[in-house]
Amino acid sequence: MRFDLKYFILTISLFMSEVLIATVFKNIFLLRAYFGDVLVVILMYTFILTFFKLNKTKLVCWIFVFACLIEFLQYYHFAEILGFNNNVIAMIVLGNSFSWIDMICYAIGSLSTWLIDIKLNKIK
Repeated sequence: MRFDLKYFILTISLFMSEVLIATVFKNIFLLRAYFGDVLVVILMYTFILTFFKLNKTKLVCWIFVFACLIEFLQYYHFAEILGFNNNVIAMIVLGNSFSWIDMICYAIGSLSTWLIDIKLNKIK
């Protein structure tokens, strides 16, 4: 365990961006429907790296797999099966409808994370 202030600040910034997208900018379709999904994988990445020093390439891959797994589970409406259909926050976090486009967004977010954080840091 450790605490990395740089990743913590990025995590808070990304979280606030997600909150703004979900509340203030919720009527901007492309932003809410797609950019939020791109940001969520980056948010998970920075959150995990706030507390753990891990292989970044493997972490990006596992986060992508996790995001896709959650998306596939949405096809089977697993949030409702778990009894979360009346819990608004759980339904937002877990989702309630499967979309191939969401998985493309997760791939874009994962690739962006890998290129920016891993490749650019190697240049330094």
